[in-house]
Amino acid sequence: MTLAEPTTTGAEAVHWNLADLYAGPDDPQIEQDMHTIRDMTAEFAAAYRGRVASLDAAGLAQALAAYEAISTRLWRLGAYAFLAWCTDMQRPELGRLMARRDDFAAEIEQERLFFELEWANAPIGAEARIADPALARYRHYLTQLRLLQPYTLSEPEEKIINQLSLSGIQGWGRFYEEMLSRLTYTVDGRELTDAELIQLFYHPERDMRRKAAEAMTAVYTTNSHALTFVFNMMLLDKASKDKLRGFPTWLSDRNLANQVRDDTVQALIDAVTGRYDVVSRYYRLLKQQLGYDELHYYDRYAPVAQDLPTVTWDEARHIVLSAFAQFDPRLADVAQKFFDHSWIDAPPQKGKMGGAFCLSTAEALHPYVMVNFTGDLDQVATLAHELGHGIHGYLAREQGILQASTPITTAEMASTFGEMLVFDYLLQQQTDPAVRFALRMKKMAGTIATAFRQIALNRFEHAMHEARRAQGELSSDQLAGLWLASQRAMFGDSVTITDAYASWWSQITHFITHQGYVYGYAFGELLVWALYARYKQQPAGFADRYLEVLRAGGSDWPHNILAPLGVDLQDPAFWHEGLNLLDQFVADMEADAP
Repeated sequence: MTLAEPTTTGAEAVHWNLADLYAGPDDPQIEQDMHTIRDMTAEFAAAYRGRVASLDAAGLAQALAAYEAISTRLWRLGAYAFLAWCTDMQRPELGRLMARRDDFAAEIEQERLFFELEWANAPIGAEARIADPALARYRHYLTQLRLLQPYTLSEPEEKIINQLSLSGIQGWGRFYEEMLSRLTYTVDGRELTDAELIQLFYHPERDMRRKAAEAMTAVYTTNSHALTFVFNMMLLDKASKDKLRGFPTWLSDRNLANQVRDDTVQALIDAVTGRYDVVSRYYRLLKQQLGYDELHYYDRYAPVAQDLPTVTWDEARHIVLSAFAQFDPRLADVAQKFFDHSWIDAPPQKGKMGGAFCLSTAEALHPYVMVNFTGDLDQVATLAHELGHGIHGYLAREQGILQASTPITTAEMASTFGEMLVFDYLLQQQTDPAVRFALRMKKMAGTIATAFRQIALNRFEHAMHEARRAQGELSSDQLAGLWLASQRAMFGDSVTITDAYASWWSQITHFITHQGYVYGYAFGELLVWALYARYKQQPAGFADRYLEVLRAGGSDWPHNILAPLGVDLQDPAFWHEGLNLLDQFVADMEADAP
């Protein structure tokens, strides 16, 4: 079978409107805002440098309001530059704007760096001021900063690190993302983008999935030298900074940012790796349904039903909004705004970043969502996922820029809950047992990718960082060996993993741009399975409590924010609740298999 010509989905003209931020990359308001931010920062430094530790509660609140105002303007400027660039990364003027954004942000941070450092290093007892009502808006932010004290350096040292990051990890991260955006993959003589190629792994024809895998392997193998070099630069940068700051492990800074204890994360990792049997059972069931003697790595997302529908953009919108409204109309009302006001960029295109994300912009504005919509049902789940983030960001705006942002531990809850609502809705709409079974299989494939695979990625990431620190620079073959070991541990003998899969570590952008991040997806997935079971058992009042959790943003510790939903994140046994639900989900499919 040869590759069919692409079909239209109705998403081709769905582009976001960034005019709420700036009119364009040449908007004179950008220059004016930079001038204003410089002036505000100079005034802030003149007023508070050397005085932070001695400020009373009212004075500290005033300083924080000024700091927050600078942060809001700076974030708006940075968000525009990134959003404009990520959909057209091959335009030189947008690359220059990104570089200018980074330079300017570093300049401003250098001038106001003293504030957080002085508060973090204030004498013991200073935190008593946090209880004052005048600081209620900033309480959690101030508490967090005090925890960073053991890992902060002097102001001159911090300035050096910030400045060198522009030509260090930030520069390498931008190079890596732009490099990936320029890669094209040839299948049956047609050049495909990353998003178009990935869609082929869901193709009903095995030969097409195999061709997609071969195309991906060929491109990553051809570019292995550059990709390996970028990874080594990232690993060295991380090791150097961890050593300077005194972090005990490569993951400690991420756990601190996520506001979870190291032992909580380790309990999650141990729980998931201890239930890799669920993965093997699912893939053996998939192999049986497909009628294969052997399931290859490129068969993992093969549909078990040939007639699962594709969807247009309008249909995807209807499904997501209906699913959200069924849970609570307030959720759908916020999601509707993203469609009505062009806060979404939907079509895949050359030069556009792969994947999907949601980015908040400024307290007075709203988030933006990017997807690469190709019409598969999985893309509906992705849309729901990112809109879950968007709703979370929109509702949390009232917390202010210093406390609206949530750690991944609660951020991925909102997005994954959105996916679960859509799955439940789709299942309710179907009466055909074969289609319902196919939908359940598709859901489990996605859950494995989110819960189990992300922990397998974490295990590779852990091995990679540890090996770099113990052995020095790693070769492509060494990285490939660590990658294959981590993946084979998860799949067991249920999926055939060949050496052709050995270079696929190089496509995971989070390893470069968000080090240590991936376990948060598993955190959110297992959390939501447990939460959704509670919701179905006792729906009364759940939506009200859930929306309050979203509004709280990052204004408290995750375990406190989630407590009203009946969750104890500090109980290691909690993770087994979600895993047991997944085990039962697979068991039910095994029993119902046609």
